[in-house]
Amino acid sequence: MPARADFPYYDGRPVPITGRGWILLMLSVAGAFAALITIPAETFPATLVPASLFAGIPLLALAHLTKRHWTALFGPVGLKQVGQMFLFGILAIIASLAAGVTVYLLGSVAPNPAVAGMGAMSGTAFVLRLIPTIPQLLGEEILSILPFLAFLWLATTHLRLGRTTGIGVAIVSSSLLFAAAHLPTYDWHWVQSFGVIGTARVVLTLAYIWTRNLWVSTGAHVINDWSEFSFTFAASHVPIGTR
Repeated sequence: MPARADFPYYDGRPVPITGRGWILLMLSVAGAFAALITIPAETFPATLVPASLFAGIPLLALAHLTKRHWTALFGPVGLKQVGQMFLFGILAIIASLAAGVTVYLLGSVAPNPAVAGMGAMSGTAFVLRLIPTIPQLLGEEILSILPFLAFLWLATTHLRLGRTTGIGVAIVSSSLLFAAAHLPTYDWHWVQSFGVIGTARVVLTLAYIWTRNLWVSTGAHVINDWSEFSFTFAASHVPIGTR
């Protein structure tokens, strides 16, 4: 059985990225996030614009730095990978539910307004709301995995940490960054953002670590989020007499 490929870029393979290159990548991630939250788009297909920029801007920056090797973030998609998507998606759901219950028992939680609003949508509006979440969730994976690789590069190259320790540092650091990006969504509820969102993020990052395939972690992320969206929509559309 051939050895599994290592993570790209952090150790110079398939191409090196310099310190300036990593800074450019992190700025592109920040700029993409700014585009997502500031470009006004309320209805489909306008909602595709900020979501697509969120994923597209960092990938363009990565392609600028690595040329054809930007695809090293991704892998093939077949039945095995689809199974991995469902495995890690279910694990993320379980982890976030467990963390959510813990946070709820410790105090109040803040609802996600985007999710809460789905309960009042028609079926067509719900489907049109789901479509732009596909590029957006790809963007959220890029928001997590590029910083993961950047922190891994920093830990192993400049801090002289071992690879295993560097992976641990990168998981924690990138998960904290991802959770912090969700603070405005949850009304600056720190415990919920870092406890619930951060926990789910660790599982999704482990999906990438296990497979070295951003399609797998993205698919798991879609399964995790769409399950929540679909439950909210279905719960509000069940006739009262059947509840």
